[in-house]
Amino acid sequence: MKVLHVETGKHLYGGARQVLYLLEGLKTQGVECELVACSDAAIAQAARAQGFQVHEVPMAGDLDIRFPWQLRRIVRSSGADLVHLHSRRGADLWGGIGGRFARVPVVLSRRVDNPEPRWWVALKYRLYDRVVTISQGIADVLLAEGLAPERLAVVPSAVDLGRFSCNRGRLPQDLPVQVEDGVVVAMVAQFISRKGHDVALQAMRQLPPSCGHVRLLLFGQGPLRASIEAEIESLGLAGQVHCVGFYPQIEQVLPAVDFLVHPAEMEGLGVALLEAAASCVPAVATAVGGIPEVVVDGVTGLLIPPGDPPALAAAMDRLVHDTELRRRLGVQAREWVEARFSIPAMVAGNLEVYRALLNR
Repeated sequence: MKVLHVETGKHLYGGARQVLYLLEGLKTQGVECELVACSDAAIAQAARAQGFQVHEVPMAGDLDIRFPWQLRRIVRSSGADLVHLHSRRGADLWGGIGGRFARVPVVLSRRVDNPEPRWWVALKYRLYDRVVTISQGIADVLLAEGLAPERLAVVPSAVDLGRFSCNRGRLPQDLPVQVEDGVVVAMVAQFISRKGHDVALQAMRQLPPSCGHVRLLLFGQGPLRASIEAEIESLGLAGQVHCVGFYPQIEQVLPAVDFLVHPAEMEGLGVALLEAAASCVPAVATAVGGIPEVVVDGVTGLLIPPGDPPALAAAMDRLVHDTELRRRLGVQAREWVEARFSIPAMVAGNLEVYRALLNR
């Protein structure tokens, strides 16, 4: 079996890292894999370094009508039996058309829970033989929009349990705070509006005086970073909240923080939540999308309504002052992801989809 994977994201964020996990896992199962990626993309370099054949193509986003023809040519030259589309940056629609042109089965991984019009779902999703969602929350959105259940498969994202440990230590020296500075809270998310950075900042401002020693580190990058930094200044939080930027060695950070906050308005699942749980770090997160499949209220973390700074502040206050609760939730979070979000389970789930399609 040969599978051609398509990932057109430029950065090695959560979704692209999941593709790498899948490539490596399928290789151990005897499945030959090749990758289509944008020119100079981080995942192209990483996959090539691991010995995979990479086809780099220019990609101009949703309006790049050249992509179907490029993909058909690569499918035919590689002899791929199946195409697996992993990203939405033009690859979902045009990749589906290209797969149809090449006359091979097409699988689409959907990682977001953004709603789409029913007419568009009915039209666009005819391009795919199977849609793999990374959470039941995303599957429920598609089912509500009219996608037939037999065309769906739920295969949760995975976390590299060997990469993350529960050995609490010091934060890296290049970070602006250290554990002795107080209770350290992290938020790991792109600087885009739906991640809820404004809610996190408002919650920090509403914490009681007894939480004056709380420090919030914002990890990530994105178009809203400058405006978020300006909001930190305007709210008088410059001494408490720090924008760190993208931090590739996040496994060195998470075990040393006290808890994670993730006040997203929408979220397919949340790789950062998986990585925090694998580090025995509980999370305060919103009960939206696939988040409750990782953050189980009172078991692996605390759930709050979306867009509710007072609720986030209250949950943070609770964890700040209850170290035993933090410890218990963190241990249970690690156990939860070990049982449900391993790389072998994710690889097996996708492989089952491939086999079902190719054996039809």
